[in-house]
Amino acid sequence: MRIALKLALMSVSLLMATQAWAQIPSLAQCTRSANLLACVDVDGNAYSVNTVGSTIYLRGFEMAGKRYWAQTNSRYGQLTFFTGIASDGEAWVGYNRRVGWTTINRFSSSGGSSAKFTCSRITGC
Repeated sequence: MRIALKLALMSVSLLMATQAWAQIPSLAQCTRSANLLACVDVDGNAYSVNTVGSTIYLRGFEMAGKRYWAQTNSRYGQLTFFTGIASDGEAWVGYNRRVGWTTINRFSSSGGSSAKFTCSRITGC
């Protein structure tokens, strides 16, 4: 779950920073259109990010857990709420709040995982 969530959060962060992983072939091979980004990394993980207005739809496959997952993010100004579900039944919810160049992230999952962490565009997470 953490791998899928981190990939999802990194994908959203990259889109928000107007950078695409397609420019960094060692991380993932990507295809991009106006509102869709689809990638496969060297470990076999695959995901896509589709933007429709202020909603972002993420779908993916996590190679380590051999499971599919989907997540929907809804943005309201500087606040983004997200919910997701995986093929093994795990579900998660959370939010990201942007404050300047910092993002405050919190999530909780039905598998018992929860976390709060802060990311900066300068120093990372």
